[in-house]
Amino acid sequence: MTVATYNPKTTLPVSFTDTAIKHLSNQVAKRQAKGIEFNVKESGCSGYKYLLELCFEIAEDAIDYQLGEKLTLFISPKVIPLINGTCVDYIQEGVNFRLDFNNPNATALCGCGESFSVEQ
Repeated sequence: MTVATYNPKTTLPVSFTDTAIKHLSNQVAKRQAKGIEFNVKESGCSGYKYLLELCFEIAEDAIDYQLGEKLTLFISPKVIPLINGTCVDYIQEGVNFRLDFNNPNATALCGCGESFSVEQ
């Protein structure tokens, strides 16, 4: 038996599909942002809402991860327990697109898909 060590400063807590990385890289380049910030806030009927926003100023406590040659992801350590293991995908159907969040920690989702909850 072995013990796995998780270090949030070196182990990426979330994953992104290639299509999501390409889409987000394009958005960062267009707006000349420093990267993307992945966060959550209390919202909606289930508890939390995902926030994936362009980052122009880096929070003091943010941990940075390189997702690609031109894409940096910033995450506050306090939200890692809520999003650890989440996979973000970019879905395009015709002229419509969306980011999908597949979070293994989510214990409930609201009916409209805008928020999630976790057991703590």
